[in-house]
Amino acid sequence: MIRLLLADDHQLVREGLKQLLGAAADVQVAGEAASGDEALALVKANDYDLALLDMSMPGLAGIDLIKRLKLEKPALRLLVLSMHGEQQYAARALKAGASGYLTKDSAAELLLHAIRKVAAGGVHISEAAAASLVEGGGAHAALSNREFEVLRMLAGGHGPTEIADLLNISVKTVSTHKARVLEKLGLGSTAELVRYAIENGLLEG
Repeated sequence: MIRLLLADDHQLVREGLKQLLGAAADVQVAGEAASGDEALALVKANDYDLALLDMSMPGLAGIDLIKRLKLEKPALRLLVLSMHGEQQYAARALKAGASGYLTKDSAAELLLHAIRKVAAGGVHISEAAAASLVEGGGAHAALSNREFEVLRMLAGGHGPTEIADLLNISVKTVSTHKARVLEKLGLGSTAELVRYAIENGLLEG
């Protein structure tokens, strides 16, 4: 029996997934969380075989959540279920410690297959994502996780002060990250950065 933690901030999504997974004889939804902080607290207090995670949740989320969960329980298997395109995010999720990445528009059968595969010690990503990992996934593949976050926030219309508050870093550090992002991507301005993010599907969904 696969003991699963379900972490998604949308109750309707959780209910739908519980209904879907309830039909599988070998999967048990043993806990559910509506935020990253809740997921971390549950992982600290309980033993799960696998955590099914949304990438975008309030508080602790995304790459940071994956890293914290792996730090807390190194043996815990992590499968990301996200609305963000695989080509942009699968590499980062796997690098941070996840063992699989699936988009929310995937078929139910594929989700169950991925859960079983990851719980058994395997890795699940789509062929398209695997191909983009091999190719390097564009110039933004060279960015650090924090630089990538700053890129997405700037492109999403957040100012440096707002980004500093959200990421708990100084405005000076945000400016440094921004300068490195522009340099690594060969861009000359925030406007060009926004255009790059749109063309590569990197804006937050």
